[in-house]
Amino acid sequence: MNSIDLIILNLNEVRRRSLKVWKSIPEEAYNWRPDINAMSCLEMIRHVLESEHYYHLAIKNQGSVPDFESPFTNRPLISPEDEVDFSQSLRDEFIKTIHTFSENDLSNIQIDRSNVGYIRELGDMLLRIAYHESIHTGQLLDYLRSAGVERADIWD
Repeated sequence: MNSIDLIILNLNEVRRRSLKVWKSIPEEAYNWRPDINAMSCLEMIRHVLESEHYYHLAIKNQGSVPDFESPFTNRPLISPEDEVDFSQSLRDEFIKTIHTFSENDLSNIQIDRSNVGYIRELGDMLLRIAYHESIHTGQLLDYLRSAGVERADIWD
């Protein structure tokens, strides 16, 4: 297995576990949030999916995307399944893009997001995308615990 395969494996494993959590959220908890300033469960799922799309575009652009137009804008928040279904083609394109990179690209391509405080090598950026999703999956598990909702077992 090469580095590209490992990065894709990591992204897919993080998503597989996220899906277990997302799909286990009961409808009555979709809009639950720990406080008024926090994202709801559905908003957090959308945030993860929308961010992945933005990061994909930033990778293709090798930097920030100043005129980002989100395909999620004006879409109603309905359910985790609806969010995942809508974003699946975006995810497929993201994974397809990763397959186009070489081992050398992982350290030689720089993603310049200095406008938000960083420049990262492509490999670092790809790992951070998976990390971002996993952090929010952990947050959702905490949300469900706080809401008194049974949580999916992601430790298989």
